Amino acid sequence: MSGTRGRAVAAVVLAAAVALGAAGAPGAMAASQGPAPVASRAATQARAALPAPTGPYAVGTTSVHLVDRDREDPWKPGRSRELMISFWYPTGRHAIGEDRAPYMTPDAAAHFGSAGSVVQSNIGFEPDRTDWAGVRTHARADAPALPGRARPVVLYSAGLGDPRTWGTGLVEDLASRGYVVVTVDHTWEASEVSLPNGELATSVMPGLFAAPDLDAGALLRKMIATRVDDTRFVLDELPHLKYSRTQLPPGLGAAMDLDRIGMVGHSGGGSTALQAMHDDPRIAAAVNMDGQLHFPGPDGRTGVFLADVAQKGLDRPFLLLGTRNPDSGPHQQQPGWDALWRNSTGWHADFTLEGSRHGSYTDAESLLPQLAAQGAVKPGPVSETIGGIRPERAVLATRTYVADFFDRWLRGHDDHLLDGPSAAFPEMVYEP
Repeated sequence: MSGTRGRAVAAVVLAAAVALGAAGAPGAMAASQGPAPVASRAATQARAALPAPTGPYAVGTTSVHLVDRDREDPWKPGRSRELMISFWYPTGRHAIGEDRAPYMTPDAAAHFGSAGSVVQSNIGFEPDRTDWAGVRTHARADAPALPGRARPVVLYSAGLGDPRTWGTGLVEDLASRGYVVVTVDHTWEASEVSLPNGELATSVMPGLFAAPDLDAGALLRKMIATRVDDTRFVLDELPHLKYSRTQLPPGLGAAMDLDRIGMVGHSGGGSTALQAMHDDPRIAAAVNMDGQLHFPGPDGRTGVFLADVAQKGLDRPFLLLGTRNPDSGPHQQQPGWDALWRNSTGWHADFTLEGSRHGSYTDAESLLPQLAAQGAVKPGPVSETIGGIRPERAVLATRTYVADFFDRWLRGHDDHLLDGPSAAFPEMVYEP
């Protein structure tokens, strides 16, 4: 592209990527992806740690491979749609040291920050300077679920291009508070997905966004539609997994209450959460963390398309969590959020995290400052991704407000935090 038209189209594509895929966050659009590094440099690489969960329960985790043989993969024609999902749930014994499950599989970790990868290109990591393979969760792999009553189930969807791991801090915290959380990788869109056959499915999005005939709005709508189909397929599979004797750790099936299901997502995952709730009555409540509901028109110039959920509204509870990102803000400043607000009859609330940026609702908030202190990422990209809010306050506010919402609508425990401003969280600005 060249000239005025080219610059306008490029600006719209960038804005769309910011809105739905966290420009400046892992998984944002990049021009190319490089191969995973061959040799480990763990001894000289930067290290980072996730903040510990705050709930009373120890956390377990397990991963499951799903194949939808009735659906052709929209990004890879000729192949059935494959998904990797992970469960996070209360268990009886805390993981310690090397018992803690890794943050990523080794092949995904090697690719995640390698030269030319999606994350390295968009955040500005020094290539291969971070030991992603050494990052540990706080969960015990394949641990038996804590026996007792069935627990609400919450699905988690990451931003456009982001892997399902990029919200682990929030997910672990929900599990420690007594939820069963299911995270979903959207294969061939996520930066990389490690499949059981040894294949590393890397994102096709950089190539699609670089196409000379790009219709960014159409591509983003296809992305949301694919994610909604993924979500509904996972919901279809949960009853089978619940009663399977071999696919889940002991007690995990019995721990899932499939009559109480919620969904939370960041960026494109937040947009997915609301659209999936509109399309599927099994989802009772949803949280959208800074995911827009409007798309650019053809060539980025001809009007704005509103998501279907924005046009029709929702009759069940939803929570909007916005940021001070230039393209975000409260519902009054976003065409899609404003339409959704006006057209919805269910309970809804909107809060803006003061001092934040688009990546503040992801693991970037806790991990990037640690890596910057070790020279693995420069300060500029850090501030562009997570803003100036104190990381520990952003993490605490996000965890508290998301958990409070699901406690209210999936458990019936209402402490009225979401009814307005709170002196305990002055950084959470209530948007009436």
